[in-house]
Amino acid sequence: MIKRIYLIIIIFGFCVACNKIEKPKKPDNLIAKEKMVDILFDVYVFNAAKVTNKRKLENNNVTPDVYIYKKHNIDSLQFVNSNEYYAFNINEYEDIIDKVETRIKTQKEKYQKEIDKEEAEKKKQRDSIKRAIDTLKPKKKVKKPIKAKQN
Repeated sequence: MIKRIYLIIIIFGFCVACNKIEKPKKPDNLIAKEKMVDILFDVYVFNAAKVTNKRKLENNNVTPDVYIYKKHNIDSLQFVNSNEYYAFNINEYEDIIDKVETRIKTQKEKYQKEIDKEEAEKKKQRDSIKRAIDTLKPKKKVKKPIKAKQN
């Protein structure tokens, strides 16, 4: 019986909490949409870097959050408030995220082209080295079969 009462109180608490969602006020120091795109792009890049090579960041004493705040001349509270404001306004936030995704795809394509070019050059270099090695190898002499004399 007591468990049911607790359960009812918890469910009631969730219902009351969910009904009190208010639109956040526009912060006085709201980050502009284009600057938010730049910031979120850097956040995504650092998150990818953390996944692929966390030790490199640690060895270079790079703290992503601190770096991003300094680079964009903002503080954490300003970022959180602006992000909350844009996240509540779904259309604006979707526009920001779409721009970030487009930028990520563009950068990915750019770097992929560079990687492909480097790999092609390495392959070309390996092929030329292989040809050079092949020319240095002594050629095998082919023995001609001895023909029997015909009478």
